[in-house]
Amino acid sequence: MGSIPNQQRLDILRSMLLVRSFEDRLTKLVREGARVPGMQILATGQEAVVAAMLALHSDDVLVSNHRSHAHLLARGADPRELMAEILGKATGVNKGKSGTLHLAVPEVNALMTSTVVGAAPPLALGAAFAQQYREERNITAVAFGDGAAAEGSVHEAMNLACVWKLPLLFLCENNHWAGAQRLQTHCAGASIASRGHAYGMSAETVDGNDADAVYEATVRLAEQVRSGKGPSLLELVTYRMHGHSESDTQVYVDSKELDAWAKRDPIDLYVSRLVAAGVCSNSEVKTMQHEAEAVVDSAVAFAEQSPEPQPEEALTDVWSANGPRGV
Repeated sequence: MGSIPNQQRLDILRSMLLVRSFEDRLTKLVREGARVPGMQILATGQEAVVAAMLALHSDDVLVSNHRSHAHLLARGADPRELMAEILGKATGVNKGKSGTLHLAVPEVNALMTSTVVGAAPPLALGAAFAQQYREERNITAVAFGDGAAAEGSVHEAMNLACVWKLPLLFLCENNHWAGAQRLQTHCAGASIASRGHAYGMSAETVDGNDADAVYEATVRLAEQVRSGKGPSLLELVTYRMHGHSESDTQVYVDSKELDAWAKRDPIDLYVSRLVAAGVCSNSEVKTMQHEAEAVVDSAVAFAEQSPEPQPEEALTDVWSANGPRGV
């Protein structure tokens, strides 16, 4: 793990702390009965995925799924505008029109998300095809879960990406649950990464709660994709500590299983490693935590004070200004 610069590791930790603080606040708002429209589908326990986002280049394209807050914050989305969008406000990244499940932040090359299970990889396929057609050096990365990996649309995307050797990095966050179905119920085979091998692409499985391992594997596979060798698949083995959404109380999960995974909390593990390596001190970690909480405080205040979208805005931003004549 010594190949990652200390400053990069600190950036990863700051991003993980921000994501946890941001989503913990969403959990609190939901449980207090605050007006938070839509399903809140969070990445609690999966925060090490931010290392994959930070391993990408700034001009790489990201396509995400319904569990996208961590991805977007790590890419540099404005927390205030993101929170405003989640609360359905006009100052949100999509003017309150997308809510939490269909977020898009083009400013950080996060072009689209979709709550449709298995929809993100085919969408990403189109973005990667455009990059190849334009002979660009950047790549597309697509995040999806283990449940989506069972969808035919994902297999079709993997197959076509390999046939055309597209610059596409598949990032599967295997969090052991697809809704209320455990992994063993819906997933055949030794791993999801093995499916990538079946299509002829480079594929790896890493500990998705180990931020350093996630970062290094993402860099390694992204560079293969960037060099023109076609797509790659990275499976991040992690765990979903909350229900599928915040309305899901996880009555179907054994408490002993949750306790076991709680001991592998990605933030706790990373803090312990960085402190032991002298990268930072416990007091510096506390300062970073306070900074993250202050950012979230500001984001919530901004969102709550922001206006609701106006009815006359409903039909704006529907069509591209450069679309076909007459549209």
